[in-house]
Amino acid sequence: MSIRAIVYSEIEQIRQKPGKHLPQLTDDLPLVESGLDSLGVAILVTRLEDNLGLDPFATSGFTSPPVTLREFIRLYEDAAQPS
Repeated sequence: MSIRAIVYSEIEQIRQKPGKHLPQLTDDLPLVESGLDSLGVAILVTRLEDNLGLDPFATSGFTSPPVTLREFIRLYEDAAQPS
């Protein structure tokens, strides 16, 4: 399974809220509109570290936080590349 597919799957599991309309996940979706609050993002990062063995926020030299889902996924894809 690709990193993108894993991220999408984890987000869908975390943001399940009965009776609440949530936007469809797309690469251009701003993270603030994803339906995840700050706790949801923390849970997502923890789950991704467990599943992928990656924590790009601790190991990469990113200069600004990701704004879109695409940028978030790219952090993980870049962290998965051998140094």
